[in-house]
Amino acid sequence: MISVEDWALIRRLVADGVPQRQVAKDLGVGRSTVARALASDRPPKYERAAVVTAFAPFEPLVRQLLAATPDMPATVIAERVGWTGSISWFREHVRRLRPEHVPVDPSDRLTWLPGDAAQCDLWFPPKKIPLEDGSDMLLPVMVITATHSRFMVGRMIPTRHTQDLLLGMWELLQMLGRVPRRLIWDNESGIGRGKRHAEGVGAFTGALATTLVRLKPYDPESKGIVERRNGFFETSFMPGRTFASPADFNSQFTDWLQVANARVVRTIKARPVDRFDADRAAMLPLPPVAPALGWVNRVRLGRDYYVRVDSTDYSVDPAVIGRFVDVTADLTRVEVRHAGRLVAAHDRVWARGMTITDPAHVAAAKVLREQFQRPRPVVDPDDGLVRDLADYDRAFGLTGAGLPDGLTDGEEVA
Repeated sequence: MISVEDWALIRRLVADGVPQRQVAKDLGVGRSTVARALASDRPPKYERAAVVTAFAPFEPLVRQLLAATPDMPATVIAERVGWTGSISWFREHVRRLRPEHVPVDPSDRLTWLPGDAAQCDLWFPPKKIPLEDGSDMLLPVMVITATHSRFMVGRMIPTRHTQDLLLGMWELLQMLGRVPRRLIWDNESGIGRGKRHAEGVGAFTGALATTLVRLKPYDPESKGIVERRNGFFETSFMPGRTFASPADFNSQFTDWLQVANARVVRTIKARPVDRFDADRAAMLPLPPVAPALGWVNRVRLGRDYYVRVDSTDYSVDPAVIGRFVDVTADLTRVEVRHAGRLVAAHDRVWARGMTITDPAHVAAAKVLREQFQRPRPVVDPDDGLVRDLADYDRAFGLTGAGLPDGLTDGEEVA
């Protein structure tokens, strides 16, 4: 078999007018080889003749099993068909046949109308953020992208718990100034799994009069806009940046988003900031009353006068030990109330397992402890407390009647 270079040279020489006999003589090949090269419109390619392998008798059975169950493991197929040869070689043949039996899942080109939807996601920046206790941690960033205008807002949040996710969504929607008619999420555990939303998600979307759509697994196309933005953040925002705290990250990220929203997006051939007014005009208005969000708990305050939010303990005025207190927290603040009265207020910390103490609470606990340990005064029963014996006579009904002759009330019998 001649090489691809010789095949091309033969065709060029003959096209230039060189006789086939002369081409065969100059290249040292037979005239039949020259004729075949001219008759073939494709470069020569070596192909091994098909031979019957040991897998051939099993192939119809393997195809039958794959047609019924495309994801059946190769080891199970080998057991079902009675294969006793090399399992690695069997796997290669199953890997070759499996794509022919996998069901087709086409993806449509989606059209996003103004105000219709916003895609939500959590982005984890590849850099740890310093926290209050000196530790560093990878923290999630909630990102919302309006699908029509591609306008982006984002904020770092402390955890992936439902309470913090809803607080983050509410803050980002306030940045947008309006509510998209649909909020599209994937199967984030803090938003919901299976057919049910997480606790509090339904009440949140009901207060906003919007719809939260959770995508089915393996459906990346329906949320590809915000997914691509996550990669954009890592290549355009993160390089060369350092962060002193979560607040510093949020400040830098917010400033950078203003620049990013003013850049032309290739797919829409426009700047998000230019299309956002039309997008926002078609959205729903924010509710007149903010929805009830955040960490909420009602506990009886113990002797150590601390309450826990997430994984951190916060001190409370010890004067309400043993009474029920209401604990509320958002992304920045923790407050404790008893009967509506504020008994503790702290800045929320994002570090794990810390103990936050107000010095005033420690001083109040010291005073209460000293009062408890101080001995109580003992009253002397003989100190001016003398009871008239006639009181006992009247108590037992012995006054007047039934006394011995010659005795009056208060006299003793000899």
